[in-house]
Amino acid sequence: MTDAPKKLFIKTYGCQMNVYDSERMAEALGAKGYVTTEVAEEADMVLLNTCHIREKAAEKVYSDLGRLRPLKQAKPDLKIGVAGCVAQAEGEEILRRMPLVDLVVGPQSYHRLPEMVEAKGKVIDTDFPEEDKFEHLPERKTLKGPTAFLTVQEGCDKFCAFCVVPYTRGAEVSRPVGRLLTEARDLVSRGVREITLLGQNVNGYHGEGEGGAWGLARLLREMAGIEGLERLRYTTSHPNDMDDDLIAAHAELPQLMPYLHLPVQSGSDRILKAMNRKHTAAEYLHLIGRIRAARPDILLSSDFIVGFPGETEEDFEATMDLVRQVHFGQAFSFKYSARPGTPAAEKPELPAEVADARLYRLQALITEQQRAAQQAMVGREVGVLYEKTGRLPGQMVGKSDHLHAVHVTDPSGQVGELVRVRITASSTNSLAAERISA
Repeated sequence: MTDAPKKLFIKTYGCQMNVYDSERMAEALGAKGYVTTEVAEEADMVLLNTCHIREKAAEKVYSDLGRLRPLKQAKPDLKIGVAGCVAQAEGEEILRRMPLVDLVVGPQSYHRLPEMVEAKGKVIDTDFPEEDKFEHLPERKTLKGPTAFLTVQEGCDKFCAFCVVPYTRGAEVSRPVGRLLTEARDLVSRGVREITLLGQNVNGYHGEGEGGAWGLARLLREMAGIEGLERLRYTTSHPNDMDDDLIAAHAELPQLMPYLHLPVQSGSDRILKAMNRKHTAAEYLHLIGRIRAARPDILLSSDFIVGFPGETEEDFEATMDLVRQVHFGQAFSFKYSARPGTPAAEKPELPAEVADARLYRLQALITEQQRAAQQAMVGREVGVLYEKTGRLPGQMVGKSDHLHAVHVTDPSGQVGELVRVRITASSTNSLAAERISA
């Protein structure tokens, strides 16, 4: 008789990089005999992979830990861990506030999880180790479909006044080209047809390759030559690192999908300066014009912060004007949330009711533009990569070239197929289509 495998439950908060990190942590713990489960109550270990980008995200972690208390009382041997950016930012504070937590590990140290799990007593590791964590991780196995994330760069050197990432993820580090190409080829050999390259500042990529440091555009061009890799995407980018070669890649690489997430945060030059963004609204708009000239059908997405300290009504109207000029296909907007340790946290905040009212107005405009962009797709032919079956009989669900969720009536469809469809209708957050051909 062999011992039953230990079960691991992971809850992931926040960005795509955290999704990638959770997969890698599961693989690392798999070497210690853990298998994943979707049910926390049957787990031998619960791991919360956290996000610290906004106050509510951090407080939600503490709320979730509180809800785990009865489970810990019922199963004293249950291990509870906190990973990710909240772990990095609040390490000792987590153990103080939540004694039920057994281990705390930052995003640069999760390759050490197997040893931490075996340790006696409370364990905390929030260092920025010199060794490359990716070199210590096992081969990727947890593929859940035809798409995959691939982290190529971590950390950020921009030090935007509102952002905690440089303090929780550290300085910018780019992974070597050879290792990335090996991992990408391995993913494709196991059925992946679309890869999204990830980084806190992904278009600042400068990994070591043949002849010296490569930029993101050169890496994309090399990956586009991998047989069987049909689609490439990347996120998240900074406007200041959108160079000529990367813009040209959008025109020249059919594998690079016509979608770009390019955060601007504000349309006010005064607020952009206070945010330490190091670009103006006019420079952003000029950049958008160059990108659209290279790839006219590109769908643009962005991030906005409303209610940044000192924002006036005139500043906010400048943001609304920028949105009206760009016509985003989608965008993410948030009310400013002070993060301890960032420069902006020392400044007085706007009244909540003012920020709330502005956010409501901005989101209404963004929603209007998103619906218009989706409606404009009706009647067009696009590619869709099937990722799963739909809720209705004979229905397949996947993402379009422009990253729209698309529901296709296709009784013979299979997960992993890349097909041509004609868009027939638009609903709130998705499109409906009929299949034309493979």
